[in-house]
Amino acid sequence: MRRGWPWLAMAAATMIAALQLRQQGRLWLCECGRVLVWAGDAWGSDNSQHLFDPYSFTHVLHGFVFCGVLALTLGRAAWQWRLALAVSIEALWEVFENSAFVIRRYREATLALGYQGDTIINSAGDIFACALGFALARRLGLRRALVAFAITELVLLVWIRDSLLLNVLMLLYPVDAIKAWQMNH
Repeated sequence: MRRGWPWLAMAAATMIAALQLRQQGRLWLCECGRVLVWAGDAWGSDNSQHLFDPYSFTHVLHGFVFCGVLALTLGRAAWQWRLALAVSIEALWEVFENSAFVIRRYREATLALGYQGDTIINSAGDIFACALGFALARRLGLRRALVAFAITELVLLVWIRDSLLLNVLMLLYPVDAIKAWQMNH
């Protein structure tokens, strides 16, 4: 039974996030009436509305970061508990990311001009992507995880003209030249 507690904690964090997102007015599913596992157009109306999209890869990278930081700070804790903590942090991020304040900031400072927020299914997919990233980084080890992180960042920059690091930069300190480059896709 004790082995199940971290998994129960992850399920609870995800469910609490889903309920909080619904409380904020997020829809469970896309208004379009379809449910897609993958929506690959980062600039289309399906982005952030279905289970996975190109930005899911940035959430995988969240898992990489959480794996490394939690290994450094809580290295004696069982990996399952570190994973549960990473999932909980990601769930909190999903709630914050979909707040009116952050949605407005995305529209002002990044290429997400028409961003309306994520559906709850997309947030659940992002939380799962983070957990997957954590597990992958743990399996790869530090050096290979750093290489995978860098490759993922580069692929995202070429593919969607955005990435985790660029997204953070643009949220915190928007650069007009970068925004102009992003808009010219």
